[in-house]
Amino acid sequence: MGEEVEAQEFSRADRTRHREKVRRCLDVFARMLREARFDTDDPMTGLEVELNLVDDRGDPALKNAEALEAIADPDFQTELGQFNIEINVPPARLREGGLRTFEDTLRTSLNEAERRSSQVGAHLVMIGILPTLAEGHMGMHSISSNPRYRLLSDQILHARGEDLTIEIAGATERLDTTSDSILPEAACTSTQFHVQTSPDQFAAYWNASQAIAGVQVATAANAPYLLGKELWRETRIPLFEQATDTRSEELKAQGVRPRVWFGERWITTVFDLFEENVRYFPALLPVTEEEDPLEVLEAGGTPALAELRLHNGTIYRWNRPVYDIADGVPHLRVENRLLAAGPTVADTVANAAFYFGLVRALAESERPLWSQMSFSAAEENFHAAAQQGIDAQIYWPGVGQVQATELVLRRLLPLAHQGLEAWGVEAADRDRFLGIIEQRCLTGVNGAQWFAARMAERAGEDRYDALRAVLLDYTERMHTNEPVHTWT
Repeated sequence: MGEEVEAQEFSRADRTRHREKVRRCLDVFARMLREARFDTDDPMTGLEVELNLVDDRGDPALKNAEALEAIADPDFQTELGQFNIEINVPPARLREGGLRTFEDTLRTSLNEAERRSSQVGAHLVMIGILPTLAEGHMGMHSISSNPRYRLLSDQILHARGEDLTIEIAGATERLDTTSDSILPEAACTSTQFHVQTSPDQFAAYWNASQAIAGVQVATAANAPYLLGKELWRETRIPLFEQATDTRSEELKAQGVRPRVWFGERWITTVFDLFEENVRYFPALLPVTEEEDPLEVLEAGGTPALAELRLHNGTIYRWNRPVYDIADGVPHLRVENRLLAAGPTVADTVANAAFYFGLVRALAESERPLWSQMSFSAAEENFHAAAQQGIDAQIYWPGVGQVQATELVLRRLLPLAHQGLEAWGVEAADRDRFLGIIEQRCLTGVNGAQWFAARMAERAGEDRYDALRAVLLDYTERMHTNEPVHTWT
């Protein structure tokens, strides 16, 4: 959820001062892109995983504070809902066995965390939306104790001026509900892939990430149920878009941009994204620090650009630009935020391998994919894949409308292999992790498809009893680390 802030109220003067500081940070960032040395020599990749907590019956466990105290590992942190936690996996270089390192680290950390958190009645589950969530879990009583979350909820609802409306139509069922907080956002748990890049290459990596968003979601969809309803295969996408929407119906009609945003154009520089964020979106958390970024830069230091980073953290692009500092040196990352976690660690790392390989191959291609494809087509692919999952039909240059799985098998997996080879990933690791993606496409089984099929077998049962039973089955299989396409 970004930088932590203390509980506070903001005056009109606070907002004016903060806007001026954000714009000053943006000017300094532009100068840094021209003059500063960014860390680009040996790029790192990273991984974050958001998790759900359930009790022994499979119902949400509102115990993240107790679970984190039991886990006692600084890599685990709170998330918005008391039934959420997040693990930040240490960054790694792919050429140094990074994929295996991610898998080993995640499995070791999650197994130990499960052992400890289970002692307080909270079990870890990797799934995009916890299927057993009910309306009763969506109130402010479920929000985490970190002051940032309540403050963010208050600011979003204040900006909107009315309760949030959630309207999602699935193939056969529909959800219509309202909320007086942003708690529905807590239902959306994701995996975030980070890829470090130079300022010169950032636009290519971001554009490539946008272009493949639909393919990623189609192959990895894992969120078919929300509040007892079978909706989209990746219901996280429309839920997240609606659960943080600061716009009233009138502002939507005027074309005001949403804070959860796919974007509207291909970019030519990373500055385009930060500048759009400042130009289009008012601050939700106008916290102003003492640092003068220009003074720091001119003194030979690296400015934190705290206000710009905090503002950037409240604009939820599906591929987010990140400015960060490590050991006093600034760097840039693309944060790919499209996918749910799970069903297993192996599936999650396979998704990472597919993304890292494919994005590199496309970003470094002599003829950019985005020069052959409209931006609106990429966005339409994204939402079609979220609706239909592994059965999605999407548009691809030179092919037209095509089954996503066929596109992956015939064209994109070879590119992903090339990209991972360019990263320095060993052949055995390429074959193993991309082989999981291949088998998903051949069998037509990802997390959402498996869960929905198991629910169909229980069609005559009480809906929530069935959801609990299938979720407990899912969780047991999750611990085997056998990829979902092998589950019977």
